[in-house]
Amino acid sequence: MEDENSLQNAMREFLLAENFNVVTADDGEMAVNLAKNEKPDLIMLDIILPKKDGFEVLAEVKVDERTRNIPIILLTNLEDAGDIERAFSLGINMYLVKSNYSLSDIVNKIKGVLKN
Repeated sequence: MEDENSLQNAMREFLLAENFNVVTADDGEMAVNLAKNEKPDLIMLDIILPKKDGFEVLAEVKVDERTRNIPIILLTNLEDAGDIERAFSLGINMYLVKSNYSLSDIVNKIKGVLKN
């Protein structure tokens, strides 16, 4: 789930070209519902989202028995140490700052998380 439509669309197209199945959500509330209904292999999540922020989504996904073991990559522009610590304490697998990675780098990170 990504808050910037242009990046979300670019990421979606890039992942589809890499033969990933992709489902996107327009807000945090939809992201929680999709996670529970679709049970994806991995969730990519931003912190700044409409309706429910990424931390709320994380908390809901990680307490639900059906979704708690889904790996989560947080992909955000926020680099605050407190946000990073909070995200890991809620159970993310990886924290990536968008501006530090190309789409290709992100795909490689996704593949690495999925192998574990």
